[in-house]
Amino acid sequence: MEKLAQSKGKHKGIMRVFDYVVMTLSAATYGIAIGLFLDPNMLAPGGVAGTAVILNRIVHLETGTLILIMNVPIFLFGLWKFGIRFMISTIYSTFMASQFINFFSKYPPVTQEPLLAALVGGSLSAVGLGITFRAGSTTGGTDIIVKYLRKKFPFLKTGILMMSLDVLVVTASAIVFGDLERALYAGISVGVTSFVLDLVLYGRDGAKLIYIISDKPNEIGKRLLEELDVGVTFLEGHGAYSGKEKQVIFCVMKKPLAPRAETIVKEEDPQSFMIVTNATEIYGEGYKSLFQEKL
Repeated sequence: MEKLAQSKGKHKGIMRVFDYVVMTLSAATYGIAIGLFLDPNMLAPGGVAGTAVILNRIVHLETGTLILIMNVPIFLFGLWKFGIRFMISTIYSTFMASQFINFFSKYPPVTQEPLLAALVGGSLSAVGLGITFRAGSTTGGTDIIVKYLRKKFPFLKTGILMMSLDVLVVTASAIVFGDLERALYAGISVGVTSFVLDLVLYGRDGAKLIYIISDKPNEIGKRLLEELDVGVTFLEGHGAYSGKEKQVIFCVMKKPLAPRAETIVKEEDPQSFMIVTNATEIYGEGYKSLFQEKL
């Protein structure tokens, strides 16, 4: 038992070290996004980072340094709401991200084309943020506020919450820089970040939910099981007009399988009644764990 406990402790320690390596790489990715794409093109990406990009032109402090300073009260809030263990990794991620931003800001920007900077910078920042979230941390700033809001309102997705907060910063950038066009490019960056972030965090999580009412439920169900390898459930139904008992086929499958399922139904019973709709989040075998933490 003692050896088993030691083995588990060692494994846990290795995994934690791995998490910090991942957080460092994701902080570097985020630093590249801000330091080489967004900041030099005066594109405020929203949140604390966007606010720092704006203030950088006013107080002439490095953007990464400003991010650290503005995060102090947010760190205190995070300590209150999430505890010291979570905040240690968050402080580390934020510190590393700010250092990488300052480091990469010393080099010439990769591009001075604002649209390209918005697209690439927004995508890279989303990848950096998403991987950091998956490692159980944040890069501070509005990430902590979003994490708190996700706990309070789990039906809201991270990307949508971040975009809502970021709109305020983008609006402020238009006023401070006096350049509406730059603000619009920053808005594109925020939209790209929101989309890519949800993709990184949730993947292509959508699936198809199918109901089939047919006189050949066994034949259809058997082919769905054997040919598509999807779960099939028979629900008991009762026709209000005909008065007949019916078996309703209920199944969920990945989107690419849906056309093949429709073909099977057409081949077995062209007179069947089928409802196909989208399922946005699926929990269970083959999908997400019901017990994993909401990101």
